[in-house]
Amino acid sequence: MFIGHGLLAFAVAACVADWRGWEPRRALFLGAVAGAFATIPDIDVAYALVGLLEWQVSDGALGASTAFWDASRGVHRSVTHSLVVGAIAAPAFGLFAARSSSARARIARAAAIAVLVGLVVIAALQDGPIAALVMCLFAASGLLVARGVARASTLSPATVALAALWGLWSHPWGDLLTGSPPDWLFPFGAPVLESRLVLHSDPTLNLLGAFGIELATIWLALAVGCRLTDRSLLAAVDRRAGVGVAYGVAALAVTPPTLDVSYHFVFSILGVGLLCGVVRESPLLALPRSRARRLPSSDGLLEITLTALTAVTVALGAYVVVYVVAVPS
Repeated sequence: MFIGHGLLAFAVAACVADWRGWEPRRALFLGAVAGAFATIPDIDVAYALVGLLEWQVSDGALGASTAFWDASRGVHRSVTHSLVVGAIAAPAFGLFAARSSSARARIARAAAIAVLVGLVVIAALQDGPIAALVMCLFAASGLLVARGVARASTLSPATVALAALWGLWSHPWGDLLTGSPPDWLFPFGAPVLESRLVLHSDPTLNLLGAFGIELATIWLALAVGCRLTDRSLLAAVDRRAGVGVAYGVAALAVTPPTLDVSYHFVFSILGVGLLCGVVRESPLLALPRSRARRLPSSDGLLEITLTALTAVTVALGAYVVVYVVAVPS
């Protein structure tokens, strides 16, 4: 759900800005700001890199991913995913986005840093030094986004704070589908939604449902982007995306995936989408050398993206049909 967090925040924020009458480019920028803040809570996985230090090459690629996620369990979806932390950090990020060099703006930025330092101290007292380190990364990332927004736009601190609040608060909900629930109310210990949401009793269909929701989120973000840039969503899809239907045979050939073991499914179905999106009907070698080296235009990138996403969607649908019809329960 790493990508989905940011794209959901982007789509909703851009839609709201457009509904409020904002100029399309400005609405898209606000959506991008909200999306950037929505990805920040997952900075806590940076600590999991220490797990790779214990990984041996002989363990294979799967061993590397296992070591990574095992190391993340102590901190992932903890302090950075708290709604309480988000409610405190968002106004601080907004204050830090003040563009003026006046004394008032300097005081606002100093107050923002003081609030974030307070969050680091609370994390250290509540959960120890690792939680404090993760909170430091969270605060630094938010400050970096806030300063970037201040330099690149005229958004007010209040608008930045609202975008940050939406991004930070929208993030934890997607984690209910794919992993352990976040620590919603850190530093308070009140239990809220302590178990993962199960979409289907069959573990494979449960995974496919979660994957489908992620795809729907990506489609929503692309639909919003196309609408605000006056592009057609379906016109950019090439017919080669239909090749994705062949992926249905994978339901008969490989071990059914689950949330616990899904790498073979995720990598293979994304590979199908990538091939359908990148491989053109005209071979690259047939192009003049000068054209072959030219980067694709924005419309070309949109065609590649939408064709790849359509291929993945078709592949998912084919896989579900074959799994339900032909695979014994």
